[in-house]
Amino acid sequence: MSVLFVTGTSTEVGKTVVTAALAAAALADGRTVAVCKPAQTGVGPGEPGDLAEIERLTGVTRTIELARYPEPLAPDTAARRCGQPQLTLSETAAAIDSLADADLTLVEGAGGLLVRLGEFTLLDLAQKLDAPVLLVAAAGLGTLNHSELTTRALSSAGVRCAGLVIGSWPAEPDLAAECNRTDLPRLTGVDVVGSVPAGAGGWDRDRFVGAAPGWFTPGWSPLG
Repeated sequence: MSVLFVTGTSTEVGKTVVTAALAAAALADGRTVAVCKPAQTGVGPGEPGDLAEIERLTGVTRTIELARYPEPLAPDTAARRCGQPQLTLSETAAAIDSLADADLTLVEGAGGLLVRLGEFTLLDLAQKLDAPVLLVAAAGLGTLNHSELTTRALSSAGVRCAGLVIGSWPAEPDLAAECNRTDLPRLTGVDVVGSVPAGAGGWDRDRFVGAAPGWFTPGWSPLG
């Protein structure tokens, strides 16, 4: 099994759409894909969450969500507020291991790298499973600081960063976005391996899966 964790420099940077794009690219390469979302927040029982969006965009149905909390907060805070138990590192790792028959298992975090999914962070989980992390970054101002802080944390923990993906690349990028695209690899030491067009999350499945493989650097693969 190949596991790839997907985190962001912060919330609302496009992790779910990037996760869907990674799945679509792997499917186009003839691979089987599973997706795990350990903790979903801000969604009530029976409402569609991030996994439903990934399924809508790609057709992937092998998915696991371990916990769901109604308030749009960090998962550990949301769990405490609604009286649910915290996710544990061991149960989450075991759930990911249950997807071992897939060629690629994508694990989407919540918010940034050090947001607590329960009693642990995504960084802790990546360390336990010895798996790389893909970082989704914003295009505009602030992304250099956020990206360098995150890649430094990964490096200090001995976790490989599989690449940077710009989660929402504007149709008409401003000066900051254009400069950031050049400066991100220079400052982080990590290649920008893709960018997703702004608004792609609103596309239908045929358009999305047809375009997604082209959003990543030729020759780069989430499978390494």
